Amino acid sequence: MTILALGLALLLQAAPVAPPPTATPEPTPEPFTQAETEYRVGVGDVLDVTVIGNAELSRTAPIQPSGGVSLPLLGEVVVSGLTIPEVQRKVTSLLERDYLVNPQVEVKVREYQSQFVFVVGEVNRPGRQALRGTTRLLDALLAAGGFNPRASGEVLITRVPDGGGDPQTLRIRLSGPTPTPQDQINLRVPLLHGDVLTATPMSYVTVQGEVARPGRYPLEGDLTVTSAIALAGGKTRFGSDKVEISRLEAGGMRRTFKVDIKGIHKGKEPDVTVQANDTIVVSRRLF
Repeated sequence: MTILALGLALLLQAAPVAPPPTATPEPTPEPFTQAETEYRVGVGDVLDVTVIGNAELSRTAPIQPSGGVSLPLLGEVVVSGLTIPEVQRKVTSLLERDYLVNPQVEVKVREYQSQFVFVVGEVNRPGRQALRGTTRLLDALLAAGGFNPRASGEVLITRVPDGGGDPQTLRIRLSGPTPTPQDQINLRVPLLHGDVLTATPMSYVTVQGEVARPGRYPLEGDLTVTSAIALAGGKTRFGSDKVEISRLEAGGMRRTFKVDIKGIHKGKEPDVTVQANDTIVVSRRLF
């Protein structure tokens, strides 16, 4: 088992994950396709700056509110906003220019304290997480302890585009413990400072009346009235073709409407797509 497959299995072991919907997926929002993946250090991060062969010039240095680190000989060197290779080249260049011949400099991040994402919803340990280099969706979900039993397996990543503007959301649904090729792509989505990850709860539909197995069923993908009735074992011998749907509308009000199963089968009316918290009642036939 690959590390990715093992990670996904750990994520989903407690969650009743639904299969992906059959509808054509929407295009990935622009902030997610153009995001830079290389980590840029910031105020609060702590760097290990090592000058090989010159221990007296090496330092563990926090990045100050000014954006700089304090280094021997060089004083304050502004590094905030740079990648680790860029910091390394800058320090090397400054030492080489005035002090050393062919200095060998290594820079690592000792503590990540400048950039964060927020994981909320149906995970075991919701909260703020520090970005540690290139942090992927899989990394953040594992750090949050994986999904809890109420999770649907769907994650929303909300991101504010660079330069401001309205937040955009990328909706990702994981298909199950065995990762599909699309799951592997989705789990590698890099996260950026300020991202909010929401693990959504599983939704349910209730089927009552003249069906073989009345009860509450997970709302998986694009479930329709006829497929919901099939999940409940189909109509009993006393079941009517007349079905009543009770739906919770915005504002908390319930609306009730009827559909005709026979009309759906004959193509005379559409097979209504079920929504979260719908109640479907199959009435009893009148003899």
